[in-house]
Amino acid sequence: MDELPYKPRAIVGRREMVALPELDLRLACKIDTGARTSALHADNIHAFEQHGQWWISFGTWSGEGTRGTSRFTLPLSDRRKVRSSNGHASWRYVIRTTMQLGELTQELDLTLVDRAAMKHPMLLGRRAMRRVLVAPGTAFLHGTP
Repeated sequence: MDELPYKPRAIVGRREMVALPELDLRLACKIDTGARTSALHADNIHAFEQHGQWWISFGTWSGEGTRGTSRFTLPLSDRRKVRSSNGHASWRYVIRTTMQLGELTQELDLTLVDRAAMKHPMLLGRRAMRRVLVAPGTAFLHGTP
């Protein structure tokens, strides 16, 4: 077998536990190589301007198997048009936060979208997986839910 063109910073399964320490959350995350952008479940999303800066207020699951809600108000990083897997395009708000996945710690852009009907509150897309090797036959290599 030929060598990889890079040394992976982490090997991940199709699902992993991800920590968002700035939000004090630990969530089950679906690893999705077909998605460009990462997403976090959010509801009651409100954008507002205060003192010349845009902010976003939203609720999300509290984490680790619970569907309790935590509320956050964070600086708005961006607004992007995202096409879902069913082909529907919509504008989404984006926050920037730190993600920890095993020994890997990095800054991450997360679009906010209602994922209440989904099994996992977070989806990790390709932009967040640079230099990560995905082992699709495994799950939770970096902790269990």
